[in-house]
Amino acid sequence: MTKAHFGMIGLGTMGRNFLLNIAEHGISGVGYDLDADKRALLLQEGAGMPVAVGVDLPDFLAKLESPRNIMLLVPAGPIVDKVIADLVPHLDPDDLIIDGGNSHFTDTDCRIAELDAKNIGFMGIGVSGGEEGARHGASIMPGGKIEYYKRIETTLQAVSAKVGSEPCVAYMGSGSAGHFVKMVHNGIEYGLMQLIAETYDHLKTVAGMQSDEIARVFSKWNAGHLNSFLIEITSTVLQKRDPESGQFLVDEILDTAGQKGTGKWTSQAAMDLGVPVPTIDSAVTMRQISSQKKLRGELSKCYDFAIPQGHSPLSVEELERALKAAFVVTYAQGLSMLAAASKEHGYGLDIAEIARIWRGGCIIRSALLEDIMRVYSATPELETILMDSDIAKTVGSNALAIRKMVSSAVGQGIPAMCFAATLAYFDAFRSERLPANLIQAQRDYFGAHTYQRTDKEGTFHTPDWDQ
Repeated sequence: MTKAHFGMIGLGTMGRNFLLNIAEHGISGVGYDLDADKRALLLQEGAGMPVAVGVDLPDFLAKLESPRNIMLLVPAGPIVDKVIADLVPHLDPDDLIIDGGNSHFTDTDCRIAELDAKNIGFMGIGVSGGEEGARHGASIMPGGKIEYYKRIETTLQAVSAKVGSEPCVAYMGSGSAGHFVKMVHNGIEYGLMQLIAETYDHLKTVAGMQSDEIARVFSKWNAGHLNSFLIEITSTVLQKRDPESGQFLVDEILDTAGQKGTGKWTSQAAMDLGVPVPTIDSAVTMRQISSQKKLRGELSKCYDFAIPQGHSPLSVEELERALKAAFVVTYAQGLSMLAAASKEHGYGLDIAEIARIWRGGCIIRSALLEDIMRVYSATPELETILMDSDIAKTVGSNALAIRKMVSSAVGQGIPAMCFAATLAYFDAFRSERLPANLIQAQRDYFGAHTYQRTDKEGTFHTPDWDQ
């Protein structure tokens, strides 16, 4: 094989499948991993394709055409820095390193600056779609210098998911834009998954439905307005039976949800930007609570009291309406955060393009993104999609269902933190006046923080509140 066009370091599930996807599209690639078994597996699965391996870093680099395009799909954090440190002494000016993992966007900014000083290119790109997406088409979110993106644009378009004939990849913007967008994507993912979990809990705990019955509900929803990857797989996993016990497998799974940090990072970044994302915050909190299984077990014995009955379960149709509206409000929070970050960090994000590439390949792909793309294409400077007249009708006409969902959960004593946070966010933003006037009065009392008035311009302080 002649020298390869694209290199991959990290031949685990994601890296190997991404490189095989590239090779399957006729683009030559070479992979490298410290693990010889992983190198051998790439050659085995890539038999007959234009793919090779390097036995060590110098061999890997020698098999790449210049200037080199080298993608890393290794765990985020110190391992990325270690690979970069190992690579740099062997690189030439204009070689390009592409970090395709879930790195924190601030780390990406630091790496760009450090490598730019050495005339070595660096890009952070978000890749969503898991193992299946890596192999057969993911949603890809590249950020960095536009000239570097142009070098690999054809390759990324070839391996991305497609909606019709449109590739689900687009240049996000400068600097760490790609990793920031992927972070927010994952934050939205947290919110949507927790909303689905709370809906499942209602159907199971309140309505008393079995897993296969709930699966049929989600399957029906997936054929309608809630068509999405997460709704589809929910139906699938609920039907799976444990081959050992014969019970539904989901009922045998311990109720502790893991996390890798991107949801928490989204909440932290939103706080820094001053953008409220309470549905995402609540989803992160619920994962943290779920991890404290032992403490929950002890507390359940301390508070073993009867919950007053009388709250009937919501109908399947009401739950569908509640979930649809909550989905829209969750997307609204994440997209508002992206708009604020674009101004703060100078990313130059195109929200309509982000919605477009999220329609295929990624975990949060959903039919709702078609409407979101349309809204931002028509009014790119919109502060929130909740201001769009059609979106407002959708949320407004279904808001009562969210209210009933939260009321039922409270009455039944089951947690629905994401639905409650979503409803509170919606109610707060649709309120012309909030009780923050009292908070400001308190702040002026104990800290002379001043306040503004409704009846005249200026800044005021009352020194004698208690007189």
